[in-house]
Order: sequence, then C-alpha cells, then structure tokens
Amino acid sequence: MPDQEIQDAARALLDLCKAKTLTVATAESCTGGLVAAALTEIAGSSAVVDRGFVTYSNASKQELLGVPVDTLKQHGEVSRETAEAMANGVLAHSPADLAVSVTGIAGPGGGSAAKPVGLVHFAAASRSGRRIHHESRFGDLGRGEVRRRSVLQALAMLTELAGD
Repeated sequence: MPDQEIQDAARALLDLCKAKTLTVATAESCTGGLVAAALTEIAGSSAVVDRGFVTYSNASKQELLGVPVDTLKQHGEVSRETAEAMANGVLAHSPADLAVSVTGIAGPGGGSAAKPVGLVHFAAASRSGRRIHHESRFGDLGRGEVRRRSVLQALAMLTELAGD
C-alpha cells in the first residue's frame, strides 16, 4: 500500500478528475507502474484511470507509445524529448484526457556525469493541447526514494492539468 502522502495526492487527483469527468493514463519507465498502482489502490479509481503503459525498455517505448527511434538515439531514454514523446504517445494510443510520463535513473547504478542517478524527466499532456515538462535531480537518495518522489511529482503534474 502506498504511503499516506501518495494516497492523499492520488485521492485528490481522482476526486478532481471525477468532478470534471476526466480520464487519466500513464507511461512509466523508472517507476515501473507505481503511478498507476497508487491511483488504482483507491476504490472507485476505475471511473478515472483508463490504462497504464510500463515502457521500461526502449523497444517498448517505440512499440507501445510510438517514441521515435531518432528521439531515443539523439537524446537518450532519460530526456525531456523522450518524456514528451511518451506523454504524447499515451494520448495517441488511448482515449484518456490526461497523460503523464516518467523516465529516469533511479539507481543505484546507471548514472553518468551528464545524467546522474536521481535524474528524472516528467511530461504531462492534455487533449486540450496543454503540455508540461519537469526535470528533477533528486540525487542518489536510494532507488525507493527516487521512485517515491517521482510518483508524487507525476501525480502533482496530473493534478495541475486537471485543474485547468
């Protein structure tokens, strides 16, 4: 079960989306479905949550979300461009009103000087055309904490879009 902060954020998002009859879908890499899990932990979430894509590999980002090979080659899987392509892919491959994507380096390994452990890119998109990007550099806080903070950020971005 998610911690209280995540539960509260998920519940607030679900309530807002229900009030506005909005649906949500996710595309997750480093969080491995934790955003969708946080939402679906709450009874009644089926009125809001349409689907979740866990696209951990580059091949799955391409196959399930239509992320261009060139985007991955030029910018890498952990980049603003890839996060935005993932969020756009969710809208292209689902009927959801709102989409969020998460791609990052949770650790403990896999980082570099340019892309350190704890770097996570987020994108959120709405059918109305609004797009949001956020880059977090959480630092090497441990895999679990990077993923936890990423879930909170993704929920916050969806809430921002739903509030528009």
